Amino acid sequence: MEKDLEIAIELRKNGNYEESNELMIKLVKKYPKDAFMHYQCAWSFDVLGEESKAVPYYEKAIDLGLSGAELEGALLGLGSTYRTLGEYEKSQNIFLKGIELFPNNKALQVFYSMTLYNLNAHSAAMEILLTCLVETTKDQEILKYRKALEFYADKLDKIWK
Repeated sequence: MEKDLEIAIELRKNGNYEESNELMIKLVKKYPKDAFMHYQCAWSFDVLGEESKAVPYYEKAIDLGLSGAELEGALLGLGSTYRTLGEYEKSQNIFLKGIELFPNNKALQVFYSMTLYNLNAHSAAMEILLTCLVETTKDQEILKYRKALEFYADKLDKIWK
């Protein structure tokens, strides 16, 4: 199992996406109860741009008890995939679950903000993005205005007269 999985991952790393995907499909059939295999298979469909085919593998990986960094990646992948398929409510639910489980993962938050944008929750999306920006940037010009950006992040629609 490990040798074939290593080969599939190496093929993906080298840009041989179709070959990697074919091998991952065989591995999932051979090990149908292995959450990590399902996660890797989902990923192999994502890199091919076949998001709708990735969904059941992400879902199965999560259902089978994926944990740790792999669960974090699967939740991000599934939430993002749902968003690209126009399934915004499903995307939102997955990202909220991911953010609850992994509150320090800024990538989950940024991808969630894109879903909020698609749900026309523009203010909430911008608040998350601005907050992530000031919490993660090293850009000194932005950091000069950190307090102002933090203050305005949730007040973008407010008008002061």
